Amino acid sequence: MKKVLTTPIKNEDLENITAGDVVYLDGYLITCRDVAHRRLIEYGRKLPVDLKGLAIFHAGPIVAKDENSKWQMVSIGPTTSMRMEKFEKEFIAETGVKLIIGKGGMGPKTEEGCKTYKALHAVFPGGCAVLAATEVEEIEKVEWEDLGMPEALWVSRVKNFGPLIVSIDTKGNNLFEKNKVTFNERKETTVKDICEKVKFIK
Repeated sequence: MKKVLTTPIKNEDLENITAGDVVYLDGYLITCRDVAHRRLIEYGRKLPVDLKGLAIFHAGPIVAKDENSKWQMVSIGPTTSMRMEKFEKEFIAETGVKLIIGKGGMGPKTEEGCKTYKALHAVFPGGCAVLAATEVEEIEKVEWEDLGMPEALWVSRVKNFGPLIVSIDTKGNNLFEKNKVTFNERKETTVKDICEKVKFIK
């Protein structure tokens, strides 16, 4: 059965979702990258958007105005989430955000934040930025436009946004870290096998 999270997301909506599950999002999605995190956590500036129960996307979108001077999403690909690792636990605590979307895994601080405050981190597949843009129904507004297009907070309504692969669940399980253990267990045998087959190469 297809799992769809609808904002505002509640703790109970996330209880039965585990790392490795695939989910989709309906509702509000706000782009939020490095500088917005830094403004809140390091400089104590209140965010101009209430993120409680909502979702953020580590992404730097490309947007353009149409003939009616209304913003349209052209492309919205994920940014490497690990860049936000040092901020994310505090960010989750202060904002009440429930779903964090990005690229690649995140570390122990985010694990702790997701476990303590009941949130998820999920990965949007790389290379699908134009597809993601088609899942944006409307850009309702933009905040902190002074940061420039990639870093501004673009407040969008999305429908069937995904697929989103859950990498950290509310129990702190981390799919990327789990996979690293498995890969490392297999690596030695695989490397030995490859070396046997190519040892004739000088």
